[in-house]
Amino acid sequence: MQTWNVHKQQLVSQKGIVAAQHFEAAQAGAAVLDAGGNAMDAAVVTALVLSVLEPWLSGVGGGGLLLWADGKGQAVDTLDFNVRASRNMNRDQYPLSGGLDGDWFDWPAVEDDRNLIGYSSICVPGAIAGFAEALEKYGTISWAEALAPAIEFAERGMIVDWFTSLCLAIDLSGLSRFPATADLFLDNGKPRKVGLGEQEAFLPMRTKARMLRRLAQAGARDFYEGGIARSLVEDLQAGGSVIDAQDLAGYRPRWSHSRSAPYRETTVHVVPGLCGGASLLKTMGLLEDVLPGLEVNSAEAASAYARAIRTTYEDRLQTMGHAGNREDCTSHVSVVDKDGNMVSLTNTLLSRFGSKVLLPQSGILMNNGMMWFDPRDGVPNAIAPSAQPLANMSPAILHREGKPWLAIGAAGGRQIFPALAQLISYLVDGGLTLDEAFHAPRLDGSGPTIVIDRTAEPDVAAAVAEHYPVRITSNTLHPVCFAIPSAVLNDRSSGERFGMVHPVNPWTGAAAGGADG
Repeated sequence: MQTWNVHKQQLVSQKGIVAAQHFEAAQAGAAVLDAGGNAMDAAVVTALVLSVLEPWLSGVGGGGLLLWADGKGQAVDTLDFNVRASRNMNRDQYPLSGGLDGDWFDWPAVEDDRNLIGYSSICVPGAIAGFAEALEKYGTISWAEALAPAIEFAERGMIVDWFTSLCLAIDLSGLSRFPATADLFLDNGKPRKVGLGEQEAFLPMRTKARMLRRLAQAGARDFYEGGIARSLVEDLQAGGSVIDAQDLAGYRPRWSHSRSAPYRETTVHVVPGLCGGASLLKTMGLLEDVLPGLEVNSAEAASAYARAIRTTYEDRLQTMGHAGNREDCTSHVSVVDKDGNMVSLTNTLLSRFGSKVLLPQSGILMNNGMMWFDPRDGVPNAIAPSAQPLANMSPAILHREGKPWLAIGAAGGRQIFPALAQLISYLVDGGLTLDEAFHAPRLDGSGPTIVIDRTAEPDVAAAVAEHYPVRITSNTLHPVCFAIPSAVLNDRSSGERFGMVHPVNPWTGAAAGGADG
């Protein structure tokens, strides 16, 4: 077996930093900081640009969560702009096939995968409403200014390179089912690729650029109550969706104070409600009593991580229900600005390319939010009209000495909070740098078998195997086995700020911008 040594260095700067899953999106956010914008401005711009540059992971057709932490150390605010089910949705529209989908949670499959792919899998999107409200409350730039970089990238097009071709090939079957989707992403039914002798090309998104320009002129509510809303409803209902104008007009994000808990000398802040935040806090609470004195990369610590994660998952299933039975694909953005303000923002379409449906009039890829509901009757997180599904997203901000210290989050569905719990522990318990923490091997306990990174110490697998079945694998580009995290850290004692992204993904990047702190 070939072994590759993949490494990305952390970014160190006395300026603000944006860490994201696409280097050009991070650079766009850093440019906002350079122009005098704050962390919220940069986060919203980065998320909008990501919807163009890496459309299979996140976008304006999806939803998400974010946290804002004032650099002065005031209370952490959170915004829930996740997807919602249509008011016309009911359980009978998703008959069970009688088979099982083969996962740990014994989740029954739905006939024709109606909750996973196509128009019947789509929920009301919240991203545009969330970005606009976040900008209005905490940003300093206008809505039109926030959209300008995304419009420019949509007109130029996303990069088409070997990685793009790989991502398109992975979902070729689903993309081929819907004409507008196939027209954009495929070339005569095959994944788009670069020409012979070239390293990259660009795929313009002119329909989406026109929609974004209208959105900049007419305002964010046009997406829910104006001309864009009418086009969305027309396209959705033409494909068989039950989402109507009232569903869109009634959508509003929800602000709330963070849910928080102490961990050693830090305080961990998460989004409350139907997401992975509560599970992250529970895992950290279980770890606090068992980790002192242990080397965080030791076999004993690995066993502690495995037990805490599995215990939390058992509780999550009993009290909150399921949150997806396929791999989630998500984008996360972490930002710190010159004043120490922090944003942790996660945006998702759920599956890769979401529902696989690209709406013809707007060029928007739509989510498959119905995937996050449990399709059975009488269970937590059941399908219901206007309901919000249980999400796996778990953006977090940590305070140290009362001030924002770390903004962190990840993509990866059920792998998210297990990855974040270990990374936080590596930083707090182990005293590792961001660079060291992100390159250290992790395990994942979100399924029936504990998955262990092949680069872990030899005795780790043996120690964990005393309690659980174990599988050893590499931290590869695909499939994702240990989540895709990104983070920024503010060291007030040195005045330095640090940014780090998932080392394995070729597109992840961190960029610095703004005046020195």
